[in-house]
Amino acid sequence: MLRYLPFLLVLALWIYAFIDCLNTPEEQVRRLPKVVWVIIILLFGEVLVGPVAWLVAGKNRTPGRTPGPETPQRWVAPDDNPDFLKSLDKDPKDQKDPKDQKDPNDTKDASDSKDSKDSKENDEKDPDPRPE
Repeated sequence: MLRYLPFLLVLALWIYAFIDCLNTPEEQVRRLPKVVWVIIILLFGEVLVGPVAWLVAGKNRTPGRTPGPETPQRWVAPDDNPDFLKSLDKDPKDQKDPKDQKDPNDTKDASDSKDSKDSKENDEKDPDPRPE
């Protein structure tokens, strides 16, 4: 089993370098076009020349900010987030209940509600409208 270890390590490095090259933006590839790097990695992968060359010379690996879009903000835990802590200080009684808010798309007007009140009153006075 131990005799397969070198082969597996070479294969793992080959696959890693290939996927890393494919996922690297074109602006971060150094010295050669990206397509040429892919060909070098594939052709010389078994002898480790291609993957090692890519890892050493093919990609710009300087730490720090990479050119491109603004770096996203770091995630903040709720107990460290000032907005969340402020929301805890608010009194829940001050917040409006969504059921109490009037729907702007509601087509009912005041006359509809008046008619429904009148019909309810009539139902209460005479539960059976048939004559006896």
